[in-house]
Amino acid sequence: MDKREIKELLERVAAGETAVDEALLQLKMQPIAELGDYAKVDLHRGLRQGVPEIIYGAGKTPEQILGIARAMRENGQETVLVTRMSEEAARLVEGQLPLRYDPLSKTGLIGPLPEPTGKGLVVVATGGTSDMPVAEEAAVTAEVLGNRVKRLYDVGVSGIHRLLRHMDDIMSARVIVAVAGMEGALPSVIGGLADCPVIAVPTSVGYGASLGGIAALLSMLNSCASGVSVVNIDNGFGAGYMASMINHLD
Repeated sequence: MDKREIKELLERVAAGETAVDEALLQLKMQPIAELGDYAKVDLHRGLRQGVPEIIYGAGKTPEQILGIARAMRENGQETVLVTRMSEEAARLVEGQLPLRYDPLSKTGLIGPLPEPTGKGLVVVATGGTSDMPVAEEAAVTAEVLGNRVKRLYDVGVSGIHRLLRHMDDIMSARVIVAVAGMEGALPSVIGGLADCPVIAVPTSVGYGASLGGIAALLSMLNSCASGVSVVNIDNGFGAGYMASMINHLD
């Protein structure tokens, strides 16, 4: 549906010839921008789901990322998030679009950071400093989706007093993202302290028997604390997205 068709649809709504719900359904069904043979950009995901499409950068060439981001911006998406973005891609994109790139989390933000609209505070905590790349992916994702974020890094169970110093933050959070590798114990500890949902993120940090994060994943899946859910290994984006959904519930 192009601008002319959208205008005609809105005029029919204004004239009482088309119901508002019917018009909304038609808008939701307008799907994509075709970019050659490499991408079909979902332009109405924000209308359907409340959050626009986000670019997963891994496996895409810098030129493909630029093309997709440009299509989004040209079709009215003011802020675009790119995850798993290489420095090579960032160098290309920042020359043509207003990109802010974070090499730690490998996230790229094109356009302004929106004002927070979430109901409360999202806390992102890590077991160790080595978990920060995944945690930052979660934190940046949550911020881009309109949330206030508090970072509590290096508060793992090997020195539990570090976590207990932040009980005010834990008890005031609306949702907590707990990121840990090794044996993955942090989410269980936080789940036993907090009165809000805890999203556990296993990371691939650890020695050989950690099996690239599988040990932490299994520990988190078997958590004895209630209210703990688990996302995939190193999936900071998924955790930040879910945290935002929870924080925007009425």
